[in-house]
Amino acid sequence: MPSNVRQLEAKDAINQAMALLQRRWMLRVLWELRDQALTFRALRSACGDLSPTVLNQRLAEMRDAALLQTGEGGYALTPIGRELVAAFEPLSRWALRWRRSLPG
Repeated sequence: MPSNVRQLEAKDAINQAMALLQRRWMLRVLWELRDQALTFRALRSACGDLSPTVLNQRLAEMRDAALLQTGEGGYALTPIGRELVAAFEPLSRWALRWRRSLPG
């Protein structure tokens, strides 16, 4: 596969992932599931009691994106979902350094 085709494919994949992640509450739900499975009620409470409708919508989107699975303990990240959370670590470190460098 030529380099420019790979670059276009990567750009498209990043844009698709960013569109998913920028949905309201998506990052918060991912964050709350980073360490353990949670029941619907526990997840809703951990997310500051967001509406059940919005939570159900985000959970469905995460399932459709293969980031989430359900099991005995409730909702849990899939291996690719855990990989996504781990990928945020370098970005988190950068964001903290960037914010601290801002004037004022």
